[in-house]
Amino acid sequence: MNSLYLAWQYIRFNKFKTLILVASITLIAVLPLALEVLLAESERQLLARAESTPLLVGAKGSALDLAMNSLYFDDEVPELMTMAATERVDETDLALPIPLYVRFQTRGHPIVGTSFDYFDFRKLTIAEGQRLTMLGDCVIGAKVAAELDLDPGDSLVSSPENLFDLAGVYPLKMKVVGILTPNHSADDLAVFVDIKTAWVIQGLGHGHQDVTRTRDSTVILNRTEGNVAANAKLFHYTEITADNIDGFHFHGDTSIYPVSAVIAVPHDDKSGTLLRGRYLDREDSQQIIQPEEVIDGLLQNIFRIRNVLDAVIGLVGLATLLAILLVFTLSLRLRQQEIETIFKLGCRKATIGRMMLAEVLVILMICVVLSSFALGVVNSNAEELVRRLFIG
Repeated sequence: MNSLYLAWQYIRFNKFKTLILVASITLIAVLPLALEVLLAESERQLLARAESTPLLVGAKGSALDLAMNSLYFDDEVPELMTMAATERVDETDLALPIPLYVRFQTRGHPIVGTSFDYFDFRKLTIAEGQRLTMLGDCVIGAKVAAELDLDPGDSLVSSPENLFDLAGVYPLKMKVVGILTPNHSADDLAVFVDIKTAWVIQGLGHGHQDVTRTRDSTVILNRTEGNVAANAKLFHYTEITADNIDGFHFHGDTSIYPVSAVIAVPHDDKSGTLLRGRYLDREDSQQIIQPEEVIDGLLQNIFRIRNVLDAVIGLVGLATLLAILLVFTLSLRLRQQEIETIFKLGCRKATIGRMMLAEVLVILMICVVLSSFALGVVNSNAEELVRRLFIG
């Protein structure tokens, strides 16, 4: 007990040296354990999203780009298909097709063009406002609403893909009609629109004034009994409202309009197997993937990197422990006169040894308490930390 008292008094007197030792040992203990907790949680979250998505149909190319864009709305857009891919899945009567067109952004958040089935599939519910009702409406994730301070009735404008849009595609002003209930996934960071609204953003659908009723002759190129041709002066809308929605239309067959992926939800396991068999032809321009397999492969690569990190942390830890040992050794030399004085006062060498050991134990006990507290904080906030650091 006396040894512990003396050790504590010595530690209190040498605050700076003790602080450095405690900080070094605590960091070395906490860093690999905290990394393990965060990686385990990131694996759980990534796999949970992938496991809940049975099958993905996309154009042949990078399966990883397809999975990341469709599941987490990553910036890397996969090879595009046409809307006919959705009809192809539907015609098999083996699965429910849910089209996705994830290409555009608004104020740093992805715009997800899809159908109403997506909301039912992901179990997304409206916390404020209402669901999509007309072209040009959007429903936003909980984090989008919080970060951009938006409420139902506000507006968002789509961001141009580049500064010099030679195709003449104008940004679309979208009306926020609803805010989703938080579901702690990539959906919280997305802006959802009907897939036709996404086509309007691309310029495939557009609206303009009724040339058959205009009194401005300068916009008319040619007028015949059955047709009116207008010039570039004709005003194009950048916002869809109840007053001008009748002027918005799509040219040509919408089955050739683009989609980035199709989520296929099989009716049962047998239907899923049969559907996968429909895409085995090497000449087929489309592929069907199981997101769980793709993300699991990605995680395996991450774990290889983790092994390297663990090795680096281990080497740094070893170097730190050696440095700590050196500090204790130098401390003993600097305290040689103090130790001789204690010895002359009648203390045995064993007593001096116990006092030194007590100092080490007190420091280690402090490190254990701090490490346990730090790991507790990381563990209790792992879910939120992973979303912010790894998923977004």
